[in-house]
Amino acid sequence: MKLICIGRNYAQHISELKNEKPTEPVLFLKPDTAILLKKQPFFIPDFSDEVHHEVEVLVKINRVGKHIDVKFAHKYYDEIGLGIDFTARELQQKLKEKGLPWEKAKAFDGSAVVGKWVSKSKFENLDNLPFSLLKNNKTVQSSTTQDMLWSIDEIIAYVSQFFTLKIGDIIFTGTPSGVSPVQPNDSLKGFIGEEQFFSIKVK
Repeated sequence: MKLICIGRNYAQHISELKNEKPTEPVLFLKPDTAILLKKQPFFIPDFSDEVHHEVEVLVKINRVGKHIDVKFAHKYYDEIGLGIDFTARELQQKLKEKGLPWEKAKAFDGSAVVGKWVSKSKFENLDNLPFSLLKNNKTVQSSTTQDMLWSIDEIIAYVSQFFTLKIGDIIFTGTPSGVSPVQPNDSLKGFIGEEQFFSIKVK
C-alpha cells in the first residue's frame, strides 16, 4: 500500500507559499510508515521547528489500474476520506533550494493522518465537496474540491500513467490555503461538510 500525494492543486495555496503554478499535477509519495496510528497523538519531530498542517480530501483505490482513462476513473474508488499531510516546512524549503527530493520533510513517521472512510455515494457532488480543518476549535483551512486545479478523476488518470494503482492505495488530493505551524497541545479536527472525520492532539 502506498500514499500518493498531489502538490499544488489549489491556486490560493500555491500563492501563499509563493510557488509557481504547475502545468500538470505535482506528485510525491509517502510510505505506509507515515500513517499516524489510530488514537495516537502527532509528535512534532525533533528535526523540525516548523511543521505545518495541510488538510486534504482522500480517495481509497479499490481495484488495480494502469493507464486509466478519465471517464473510467470513477470506477477505481468508492470511498472518500479526509486527512492531513504534515510538512516540515523549513526543511522542505531547504531541500527545494538545493533541488533535492522532499521526502525527509513530507514522508517522515506519523506525517500522514488518515481519518475515517465513507461511501462516495453519500455525497451529491464530489467536485464540490466542502471540507475544513479546525485548530483549537477555530477554522484555519476551509475550501471545496471545486477549487482543485485537477479533479479527483483527473488525478487518478494522471497518476496511473506513472504508478500502477493497487487496492488500498490512498491518494491525498491536495491542500487549500491556510496552512500554518502546529504547536504542542494543539487540537486538530477535520470535517467534510458538518461531519467530523478525525480528531488528533499534537505533542
